[in-house]
Amino acid sequence: EVQLQASGGGLVQAGGSLRLSCAASGFTFDDYSIAWFRQAPGKEREGVSCISSSYGKFVYADSVKDRFTISSDNAKNTVYLQMGNLKPEDTAVYYCAASTWDRLCLYRNAALDSGMNYWGKGTQVTVSS
Repeated sequence: EVQLQASGGGLVQAGGSLRLSCAASGFTFDDYSIAWFRQAPGKEREGVSCISSSYGKFVYADSVKDRFTISSDNAKNTVYLQMGNLKPEDTAVYYCAASTWDRLCLYRNAALDSGMNYWGKGTQVTVSS
């Protein structure tokens, strides 16, 4: 059974940093796309960043491009999202999701969302002003 465990969220002041972790069990880090999504209150879930075993790293939201970095440690079956210079508008529940299709990161929005095979429970990130 594949399980994704997201952790690392919390309350931070604007300008601060957090590192989210997504630990995968029962999932082989061979061909994959693993992404971070977020959902703010009253808003739709959006893709934030994705890492593919074959195609590298992708960032979807312009607002985070210079502030968030996705990375993976295949030996630990873990994907990270390093978030810096956090802003109140980054407040959301952050989810990690995985697919066994390594090309999925090349897609966006609904295709990216619906293509994910596995989802973890979210971790809350709250940024105070």
